[in-house]
Amino acid sequence: MNLYAIRAIYRFEMARTGRTLMQSIASPVLSTSLYFIVFGAAIGSRMGAVDGVAYGAFIIPGLIMLTLLTESISNASFGIYLPKWSGTIYELLSAPVSWIEVILGYVGAAASKSVILGLLILITARFFVDYEIAHPFWMIGFLVLTAVTFSLFGFIIGIWADGFEKLQVIPLMIVTPLTFLGGSFYSITMLPPFWQKVALVNPVVYLVSGFRWSFFGVSDVNAGLSFGMTLGFLVLCLFAVWWIFRTGYRLKN
Repeated sequence: MNLYAIRAIYRFEMARTGRTLMQSIASPVLSTSLYFIVFGAAIGSRMGAVDGVAYGAFIIPGLIMLTLLTESISNASFGIYLPKWSGTIYELLSAPVSWIEVILGYVGAAASKSVILGLLILITARFFVDYEIAHPFWMIGFLVLTAVTFSLFGFIIGIWADGFEKLQVIPLMIVTPLTFLGGSFYSITMLPPFWQKVALVNPVVYLVSGFRWSFFGVSDVNAGLSFGMTLGFLVLCLFAVWWIFRTGYRLKN
């Protein structure tokens, strides 16, 4: 394995984040802080506990997951689309590096950014609400696994997209609505029985629920099922990336 190639891609992508700190880090943290101020400190103080957890603390996993999903996809999709747009992807394709090394570089950098952002939001939340993490090891595990999985998904979107506007279609039109409707701000047990069953079709419910379990030990669905579904989506994305590099699908468009 060419560690120099992996490191070169990884460092280049991380350096790009350093040049756009306001957009990459400050903006998501500020946006999430506004949620904590409005829903946590203001509204949350007037609401009862949800599953025995204060509302301000209850929404922390959902807000982190909302940012994690959108930023993982955006970072990875833009990272691989930019070489396609500028034409430098031909240098990458002609270099003596395998698809695994390319993935480790681009997806590794995107996932690293997302994990850092998630941890910063977690620290920021402490200024607005009190919370405890019941299972810190599993919390980190869910955080990293979700970041890697959706960075892979974002990499696929970056390959698929043939314009900058398409990079935002799936995050804005699909992922964000699914996250809002996936129990980020409420427990699905608060819904009528029919809509509880409908909510279980939403894959983000399992992500948010599993991540919330790592914080408070409560969840809407089994935590093992949440972890398994995320891992299954990771494997599916890996297969899709392998197929893309084997067939050359849109790599040169």
